Amino acid sequence: MSEAKPSAKDVYHQLRESILNFELYPGTRVTESELAAQYGVSRTPIRGALQRLETEGYLRILPKQGCFIRNLDIAELAHYYQVRITLEMLSLQLAAEFMPTADLEKLAQSWDPARQEERSNDSEEMEARDESFHMTLAEGGGNIALKHYLEDINGRIRAVRRLDFTDDTRIDRTYEEHYQICQQLLQRDLAEAQRQMKAHISHSENFVKNLTLTQLERARRDGNRNRSA
Repeated sequence: MSEAKPSAKDVYHQLRESILNFELYPGTRVTESELAAQYGVSRTPIRGALQRLETEGYLRILPKQGCFIRNLDIAELAHYYQVRITLEMLSLQLAAEFMPTADLEKLAQSWDPARQEERSNDSEEMEARDESFHMTLAEGGGNIALKHYLEDINGRIRAVRRLDFTDDTRIDRTYEEHYQICQQLLQRDLAEAQRQMKAHISHSENFVKNLTLTQLERARRDGNRNRSA
């Protein structure tokens, strides 16, 4: 009996892992035909996976040129994080004023470090949960424009954001920091909530920046070693 071919979802996850692990180096050009041959599938699931990866910020599809793994510019990344902090400060201001207490309590409960049965150590799941936490606060403030701008920034940093959850210590810290931010909002202490949020995002930025630089250098060395072999 022949093995089942990878589904479009399988192809997406495998390509995403290759990008995040820098097996596909930033700037690399990929084609549907090459990937279809590599995964043993038609070009249709490949096309769907590439379109999803472009939407999520992992690659760029340029007309008449092809698909390219998005380059990682550390300075540009820092600019996105600066904008993100500004947006998150406004998000907290609006959430403190308009988000119902019951919704804040529910959000805090979902990040309570003591509730180990709901904890996840899966980096992909943690990335999604982390983004959901911040978007829930933005939605709680009721400003649709803010929500859209934050979604845009999230898309621009998503390619490196998951790296923040490849370390158990960072996962522990995320649970604690999210929980404490919610507690400050429940007490309507906006200044302290904003101080903690700014520190939380700065911790994340520094971690992913350093890990990205380390992995880029390792991938560059491996590539040079393979070419000289």
